[in-house]
Amino acid sequence: MKILWLNWKDRKNPLAGGAEIVTEELLKRLVKDSHQVTLLTSKFKGAKEKEIIDGYEIIRVGSKWTVYWQAYRYYKKHLAGWADLVIDEVNTIPFFAKYYVHPVKSILFIHQLCRQIWFYEMFFPLNIIGYLLEPIYLWLLRDRQVITVSQSTKNDLVKHGFNEKKIDVISEGIEIEPIESLEKISKYNKPTILSLGAIRPMKRTEQIIKAFSIAKKEIKDLELLIAGDVNDRYGRKILKMIDSAPYRNSIRCLGRVGQERKIELMQKSHLICATSVKEGWGLIVTEANSQGTPAIVYDVDGLRDSVKHNETGIICQKNNPKNLARNIIDLLNNQQKYQVLRKNAWQWSKEINFKKSVQEFERIIKQTKNQ
Repeated sequence: MKILWLNWKDRKNPLAGGAEIVTEELLKRLVKDSHQVTLLTSKFKGAKEKEIIDGYEIIRVGSKWTVYWQAYRYYKKHLAGWADLVIDEVNTIPFFAKYYVHPVKSILFIHQLCRQIWFYEMFFPLNIIGYLLEPIYLWLLRDRQVITVSQSTKNDLVKHGFNEKKIDVISEGIEIEPIESLEKISKYNKPTILSLGAIRPMKRTEQIIKAFSIAKKEIKDLELLIAGDVNDRYGRKILKMIDSAPYRNSIRCLGRVGQERKIELMQKSHLICATSVKEGWGLIVTEANSQGTPAIVYDVDGLRDSVKHNETGIICQKNNPKNLARNIIDLLNNQQKYQVLRKNAWQWSKEINFKKSVQEFERIIKQTKNQ
């Protein structure tokens, strides 16, 4: 099958996150299964306009703001009629491919809806505009076949008028191999909480710092590690917050880390915490689980899908630093429960892989094409 995939970022983009990892892991596996795949995405500073990665072609047009219009223009001029199927990946804003690729069939690939995220990630008045527009463009696309990665997102789409029978949930996948044995890794000498990944307003990193300060009062040797890029406005806010924190000497901000260091941090830390406003799936949670570290997370879309409460980790009853701190204290002080959750999380992570994801994905796209 010839597949055209529309996405506003590719994995090399400095703004890329977990969604782009999932997308491109799927792309390279589709190529291995003899599909011909082209990814049409946005340019960024220093990017090549065209290149081949892992067997699939990347074509970059426009910027993060103009890619939607430029993708339409490029398609009409160079790609019209080429594909057997078009994947319109919705990462905040859709490409509205259904309106210009017909009679070629198109599918929406949606990790998460973003309505409340607009108020965390965008300035006024664009945050208001985005918030008001999302229900409108979802209504326009409600007749589409959809692939998503969590039951939470499926439920969200049904609320916006999508047909439940036309929404398929595929397994998430992780690129990190689960460790062979929990006994082969050792934790830091002091109990350590990890905050790992993008440091952005919607991730609410400041709430982890506040929770740490509360928990530290009861667990005197508690440590906090924060790994992620702090070069933007919110990152600088986090650095100032650390400097003024009552236990700043027990907090280390590591900046952005490479893959090897990321794995080391996940293996050696005792807990990972995630406090996002919303996720498609808590990818960082599953990755940490695969390295022998359970998670404590807020009860929000995506994170509640990636954690089985009191089985593989803890889902907070209330999404605030005080409740997060209480859960940190209780779990670290109950080693028997901690070891059970740790083992269960590690075992579950083995079931969440890209081999399974691409098998489910291929089944859906073949079924759609033949309808």
